Amino acid sequence: MCTEMKPIIPFEPEQSQKIPADNERWRYEIKWDGTRILTYHDHGNTRLFNRKQHERTPLYPELAPFSSYCQANSVILDGEMIALGADGKPSFHEIMRRDLIRRTDRIQTAYKAVPATYMLFDIVYLNGEWVHRRSLQERLDLLQQIIIPSERIQLAPAHPDGQALFQVMCSQGMEGIVCKRLDSSYTLGGQDGRWIKVKNYGDIIAVIGGYTLNGGVINAVLLGQYDKQGKLRYIGHAGTGKLTREDWRQLTERLMPHTISERPFVNKPDRHQDAIWVQPMYTAKVQYSEWRWQEGRTLRQPSIQAFVNQDIEQCIGPWI
Repeated sequence: MCTEMKPIIPFEPEQSQKIPADNERWRYEIKWDGTRILTYHDHGNTRLFNRKQHERTPLYPELAPFSSYCQANSVILDGEMIALGADGKPSFHEIMRRDLIRRTDRIQTAYKAVPATYMLFDIVYLNGEWVHRRSLQERLDLLQQIIIPSERIQLAPAHPDGQALFQVMCSQGMEGIVCKRLDSSYTLGGQDGRWIKVKNYGDIIAVIGGYTLNGGVINAVLLGQYDKQGKLRYIGHAGTGKLTREDWRQLTERLMPHTISERPFVNKPDRHQDAIWVQPMYTAKVQYSEWRWQEGRTLRQPSIQAFVNQDIEQCIGPWI
């Protein structure tokens, strides 16, 4: 990879509760419940990196035959890698079965077991030229010219009515939508209101600080986030979500060796009597319906979507 194309930090949308109504100036897309992947291709070499600039090239062999889906000599593409659950909807849990693999001998098995689709929605660099300062509409036109769609490589569709799209996402229990101004440039490492995300539900990355057992297997975990003083605050417990029986069994094997006697949370959890404390090491993506600030600052209806590899120090809650 040439030095010009070293991994970038992608442009991010701001969160909002309001959907822009000016359909002529905005583009409305589904918020895919996947993992952000940027493709870098130059001099016949193709590499993949996530939003945190960690390489993911070996994990997605479907993107290796670059010329089969992109007609460019050099390019940086931006998109979301998704996988469908049993209900036919994008599932963060399923794509994490691909993204969290660290043993190369398991990649091919996961590739066959969990088909992934790359939903492309932007282009940053093309044939020796940075194009991120051009308008979104111009960049989308460039994508149309160079991408060859297939079952596994697709251009993210747009919808003309943001309110209607959001209602569909709510009725289907999906994550939400992303609204983008058609005249917006792509700010490397930036985040502002020219791109906004409107969510159907909340989600966070939380730290596991304890668990409960049923028949020797974990059946719920106690969750927390750090405050500004670096203290872990309990925010709820979750025993439901996307996890299979095998996922719970594997979690039991991982957590039990790290059991501790001292409660890691600065506040007392509501399930403290039967809880087993564990060294804060592991993190999970948690979906919830509401964050109840008047009731102990805990999550309402939290459910685990997947375990993720994130530094626990980055799991900071919105406490003042």
